[in-house]
Amino acid sequence: MSASSFINTLTALTPATATGTAAAQLADAQSKMGFVPAMYANMANAPAVLSTYLHGYGLFRSDSGFSPAEQEVVFLATSIANGCDYCTAAHSMVADKMSGVPAPVLQAIRSGTTVPDSKLEVLRATTTALVLQRGRLNDAQARAFYGAGYTEHQLLYIVLALAVKTLSNYSNHAFDPLLDAPFAAYAVSPKA
Repeated sequence: MSASSFINTLTALTPATATGTAAAQLADAQSKMGFVPAMYANMANAPAVLSTYLHGYGLFRSDSGFSPAEQEVVFLATSIANGCDYCTAAHSMVADKMSGVPAPVLQAIRSGTTVPDSKLEVLRATTTALVLQRGRLNDAQARAFYGAGYTEHQLLYIVLALAVKTLSNYSNHAFDPLLDAPFAAYAVSPKA
């Protein structure tokens, strides 16, 4: 995917080249993760964007009521529906190495096939429908979501995840960052 030329004049920032809020955000990422993801380095050009992303991301992780594996299903389904290869690779790594997503589930999500866990499949399908249908589930989709044991509270938290991923996915579309080394093994293969 090629970045838009109107944004290519902005430079990816580092903790040393950024100032103020952006410098603090990037230093915090470096401290916690051991590196500054390219996505953050680009988003830091508008510190409010990175701040909003990090704040919403943290709240989704802590308050959604979804397990870590379910959270990754939501993030992956959103990133795939939005066509963001960077976030698909990053969340695939997190799913595999940190969040306990079973390999067959991760493979199914990435390949666009039915997830072999029926509850996670409903979550993937619901998230994808929310992205593609601009937040409007039909009655059958809503019944399937609630019938799988999910709640209205959790539906609202999917909306939060969609907002967070829209910030990162669209920023990545604009900047087209190189994939960071920790995510490289999960790169999305080019379509044939």
